[in-house]
Amino acid sequence: MMKKVFPKDFLWGAAASAPQTEGASTIDGKAPTIWDHWFETEPERFWGEIGPAETSRFYEMYPEEIDNMKKINMNSYRTSISWARLLPDGKTVNPKAKDFYNRVIDKQLAEGIEPLMNLFHFDMPMLMQEKGGWESREVVEAYQFYAETCFELFGDRVKKWFTFNEPIVVVECGYLYQFHYPCVVDMKRAVQVAFNTALASAKAIKSYHEAKLDGQIGIILNLTPSYPRSEDKEDVAAANLVDLLFNRSFLDPAVKGTYPQELIDFIQAKDLMPTYGESDLTCIAENTIDILGVNYYQPRRIQKRETPVDPNEAIMPEHFYENYEWPERVMNPHRGWEIYPKGIYDIAVNIKENYGNIPWYISENGMGVEGEEKFLKDGMIQDDYRIEFVGDHLSYLHQAIEEGANCFGYHMWTFADCWSWLNTYKNRYGYYQVDLADKAARHVKKSGLWMSQVMKENTLETKD
Repeated sequence: MMKKVFPKDFLWGAAASAPQTEGASTIDGKAPTIWDHWFETEPERFWGEIGPAETSRFYEMYPEEIDNMKKINMNSYRTSISWARLLPDGKTVNPKAKDFYNRVIDKQLAEGIEPLMNLFHFDMPMLMQEKGGWESREVVEAYQFYAETCFELFGDRVKKWFTFNEPIVVVECGYLYQFHYPCVVDMKRAVQVAFNTALASAKAIKSYHEAKLDGQIGIILNLTPSYPRSEDKEDVAAANLVDLLFNRSFLDPAVKGTYPQELIDFIQAKDLMPTYGESDLTCIAENTIDILGVNYYQPRRIQKRETPVDPNEAIMPEHFYENYEWPERVMNPHRGWEIYPKGIYDIAVNIKENYGNIPWYISENGMGVEGEEKFLKDGMIQDDYRIEFVGDHLSYLHQAIEEGANCFGYHMWTFADCWSWLNTYKNRYGYYQVDLADKAARHVKKSGLWMSQVMKENTLETKD
């Protein structure tokens, strides 16, 4: 057996979010989010018609949950604050929410589990969506106020902050592909949403640094490597465009303070430019991140567009590329995603070589499996597939660190099986199994016990 030792003080743990775990979505003063509203109006779109009020009860169960984190040797945990819970009217602090987040943070710290806190995880307050959501400059300003409120209330104890989780998903799912509310299909509006979100992030970073708190602030991006089908010039160009649209559109402004000129040229040529002012570009340029969170699940396989596009169709990103199936691919059949552990290494190399080797960590990585109950044996989910998945990814991550990648942690998605948007509980990801009948019972999975040893020893044991 080979022992792969990770750096001293490496952060081990898991990631989650307020809307996916807290539940209690309409009590104790919390205002509705777009998810509460959407479930109320179209519950049939949600798998099993399970809504955000029926998530895994972290709001009431956080002491037991944090105790369970401690049991498997987690030393850190990333979740989010609910904007709609903390500021139900957008302006006034909800004392019950303030008390809840204080208790969660204090309990984590008491157990030696560092809190990493994210400000926005797809859960736009309905109040703000009615003002235009991320298309609205008023909402950008309201978000900055919300961020400042969080820093003031919790910044004395939370030392690692993140402005957004996967902002490109809001753009894709909410404004192109109808997987998130408001289900708009309009690439020009999507570009405006993307720009305003990047600006909102920069404004929050500015506020954090001006507060002179002794911590760091960053953003969490789902960086999905885009591999061309071949070295054919058009295949390579298509993969590069996908990288520009879905990775670099947030990565470059966040780290470098500027947008790639190739991306600007494409957006201009297609008459998709957002509305902005020069002061906005200055704000983005002057307020870059201290740390980066990277979510990695799967790669993209890209080829040039070979199927004709209907000239009457509204412009969409995939008019300029097509996906292809890599002949050697390994699939997670439950989620329909390719399993490609080397992608995590390629991301690390890219950050090291092209983004100043900024401090970063794996903020999400994991494997969703439908019907995990079929792997139940002797009272435990025997998820050897997840152990293999995580182990293979950690091996590549360790190799990257050995070669100089500035990675300071690894968080799996997720700690306990959680609610996941329209898929609700269809696919399970957790170290702990959640009993859907009451959402309260917790049973550690085989992967949780395996990972507890990795986290305790700060070491991955492999056969090679």
